[in-house]
This record gives sequence, structure tokens and C-alpha cells, in this order.
Amino acid sequence: MTTVNLATVIRQPRGPFAPGDQVQLTDPKGRRHRVVLEAGRSFHTHRGTLAHDDLIGSQEGSVVVSSGGTAYVALRPLLADYTLSMARGAAVVYPKDAGQILAHGDIFAGARVLEAGAGSGALACWLLRAVGESGLVVSYERRPDFAKIAQDNVERYFGEAHPAWRLIVGDLPAAAGPEPGGQDGTEDPGGYDRIVLDLLAPWEHAELAAASLVPGGLICCYVATTTQLSRIVETLRGQGNFDEPAAWETLQRGWHIDGLAVRPDHRMVGHTGFLVTARRLADGVIPPPRRRRPSKGASAAAEQAAAAGLAPTA
Repeated sequence: MTTVNLATVIRQPRGPFAPGDQVQLTDPKGRRHRVVLEAGRSFHTHRGTLAHDDLIGSQEGSVVVSSGGTAYVALRPLLADYTLSMARGAAVVYPKDAGQILAHGDIFAGARVLEAGAGSGALACWLLRAVGESGLVVSYERRPDFAKIAQDNVERYFGEAHPAWRLIVGDLPAAAGPEPGGQDGTEDPGGYDRIVLDLLAPWEHAELAAASLVPGGLICCYVATTTQLSRIVETLRGQGNFDEPAAWETLQRGWHIDGLAVRPDHRMVGHTGFLVTARRLADGVIPPPRRRRPSKGASAAAEQAAAAGLAPTA
């Protein structure tokens, strides 16, 4: 387990660029380069060199010119930019999906979140920004090499170990939960507020999620295929301790805008994964039966079967 100093305060860098800052350089064609500023060093490309000293002390949003005459816009990278350019072990959770997890997973300041697996640390960065220093994110990663990459990426983004993060190398245990009273020592019922599973078989941990979530807590599963999607939804339904699951995917398409020439981009970020969310019910509560109208096709098939004197199929 990675231990952190709870007295640490993470602050977003502001003001002029300083040594140690991450800077994103964007050229006229939109190509982006991420550098960490260090006095006396230079950034080299086939379009010339650019001295870090020319950036140190400059305001964010400055334009700097390389020795080859190429102009670069210098900005601190957004978290979305950082996650797409970070070192990878496992595939990262794309920003479009991370945004959905934060919004529909209702990740709030001070929340206690269980994450599995940590992968390359992309989602952990988003979760930690949302819960803040007063929250808790416990990330499990079974592969030590992936855990090391995730730890390096998270600490590189925040500049140091985040006080709300605990990284555990290993499989999810049979039972889990945060320390009694949370991090501030106050009395509370214990348990996680949110559980996010980015695993090959999240249905294997559905019972753990039910046991570890507080009543009203939320589970969010990120899966890649329709067979995984079907199995996790039916497992959550069958357990009887979650409300009706919701499932969806998000597609992102940019637009080209040049005067009156307005059209969709030729490329888009299409399917990356499905998301499933469900709320934990109170102990001993039985979810009410689902009441849905059958589809028109199903009704027509039933009528035809009845007219033919056959029993309708389930």
C-alpha cells in the first residue's frame, strides 16, 4: 500500500511558469508537446530548439518562437490533455468517459471511493481532483508494473503524492471498507460512497460492492463489450440489493468551423466502453418488480402466436 502525508495540500499551479511546471506547447498545425521546465535545458524538434529559460517567468498563454521560426502557444496542460499523453501500462479511461463517471457517478468533494483496477492512473487523477484532500480514493491494481506506472503518473500530475490516495497492489479482498470514521476522525456509518470497477469481470465483485457501499451509494462499471454489459446488468438485477441499473455509451464528434464552412469532423472518438450505474438499496429492502411495456415487436409476436394457437415464447 502506498502511504501519504495527510497534511499535504495539493494546489493547482497558477501565475508565471516556474521550474518544475509542466507546459504544453502547441504548434500552428495543432500538434502538442508536453515538457517539464528546467533551467538551462532546451526543447528540441526538427523545427528548431526552444530554451526552457525563454518560458520560465512567462505568463501562461504566451507565444514563444523556436530557433527554426515556429511559433508555439504555451499553456499548462489540462487534465484531459495529460491523461491522453501520459505513460501507459493499461489503456487509459478517455476524458469523455471520465467526465461521465464523475457526473453520473456523482463523485463529490469528501467522497470515499473504491477504484479497481488502477490501470495507468488516468481515472484516479480525475477521482482525486473531484474528492479533494478531504475525500478518500482507494485504488486496487493486481499488476505491480501497472501500479508503478499509475503511481508515477498520478504523482507527476499533482507534483507529489496525493493525500487522499491509497494505492494497493493486489486483488480486491473478499470484503473492503474505509477506516472507521473516515479521515477526519468523525463518527460515520463506514463504507464507501462510490465504487468504480474497470475490470474484465466486474460481476464477480457485485456482492463485494453491495457489502461495501453505504445505503444509497453507487456502483459504476466500465466494460468494453456487449456480453460484459449484459452480464453485469443482469447480475446487479439478480442480487436484489441494487435499484434498476442504467447503461449507456458516449460518442464524441468534433466540428470543423471555418467561416460559413461548418461540418462534422471526419474523425471522432467513437466506442471506447459502456458504463453501468446502480444505487445500493437499504438493508433488507426488496426492489419493486420492473414494470415495462413490451416492445411492439414482442406484442405482435405474442398476438400471432395466440392466433395460431401457440403459447407465446418468453
